[in-house]
Amino acid sequence: MSYRVIVDSCGELTDEMKQSGMFVSAALTMQVGEYHIIDDETFDQADFLKKVAECPESPKSSCPSPEQYLAKYNCDADHIYVVTLSAELSGSYNSAQLGRNLYFEEYGEKDIYVFNSRSASIGETLIALKIQECEEAGMDFQTVIDTVEAYIEGQHTYFVLENLDTLRKNGRLTGIKALVAGALNIKPVMGSTPEGTICQKAQARGMKKALVKMADYVEQETENAREKVLAISHCNCEQRAKDFEKILLEKMEVKKSIIVDTAGISSMYANDGGIIVAI
Repeated sequence: MSYRVIVDSCGELTDEMKQSGMFVSAALTMQVGEYHIIDDETFDQADFLKKVAECPESPKSSCPSPEQYLAKYNCDADHIYVVTLSAELSGSYNSAQLGRNLYFEEYGEKDIYVFNSRSASIGETLIALKIQECEEAGMDFQTVIDTVEAYIEGQHTYFVLENLDTLRKNGRLTGIKALVAGALNIKPVMGSTPEGTICQKAQARGMKKALVKMADYVEQETENAREKVLAISHCNCEQRAKDFEKILLEKMEVKKSIIVDTAGISSMYANDGGIIVAI
């Protein structure tokens, strides 16, 4: 059986995933002042961060249309899986479901399933890789779905950013009480809730202390670490990501560890210097 995994572009695809032919990206778009930017292979992170720094308004994002998903479903694959940004943070999940309904109306039934990652960025990447692992193990369509949904239940996402302005201004931090002013160089350690919203775990003065605190949370909250893949994405701060990986791997043993640079949407929300972790 052939399969295809569609990941909305908030999820980073590694070079290996891009080359495999099994993974495709559904592009979100971004608006920075008068600039309209598509989050696809043309995305230029350095140019984007420069535009954001120079623009007085906060950047905004739009999810892929149902029609874009519909076009990606129209392929030869027998099994199609979609991994989207948390439905609590974006319309991408609903859009993918609408695209699925459109496909059924136009072409008839097909094995298409949309996963709500309840995460973002590198969390989506790990879910996509889990789908591949299940398919390659020869599982049937429903068993893949059940296995991956159980994996999502046990996944945790964390992040520390230089600033939370874009998340706040775009309404992604609703329900979080008072975040301490940036003047004190306080860096909140943020995480995902089981429902896929964002919560504050802790805070520390300065990025280094915040990363150490985040590593503590990752270690404490990860069960069966040796069986899991650790994934780190960074926005224009590779050395910081490597330093964080070192801190974490001194605390715990994992099956594998990967580091990637953030794509467009993750770069927009993480901002220059942000670190996102999923396991």
